[in-house]
Amino acid sequence: MERRGPGDARHVAAAWAGDGTYTDPAADVSGHDGIAAVIAAVQERFPGFEFPLTGDVDGHHDTARFFWELVSVAHGSAPVAGSDVITLDGQGRIRAVLGFLDRVPAGA
Repeated sequence: MERRGPGDARHVAAAWAGDGTYTDPAADVSGHDGIAAVIAAVQERFPGFEFPLTGDVDGHHDTARFFWELVSVAHGSAPVAGSDVITLDGQGRIRAVLGFLDRVPAGA
């Protein structure tokens, strides 16, 4: 079955610079393949969940920060919450994401 969505290689290539990086407490990857793999791993671990923002995006120059929760579409629980700082390249693609986890399930 073909994967579609944010982890799809076409979406990653459109949104991210070729040498883009993603770093959080559980991952430190670079390039389209590494970023797609992290997205796929999260989608596999948390099927039926979405990442809505929990406030406004605050940014200046080529950098922005935002807060989010990982929310179950079925029952609305949000076991994970965090914030990201994102840097864009000159063409508006993601150059780097630094993720912070503020709430995680016990034992995770």
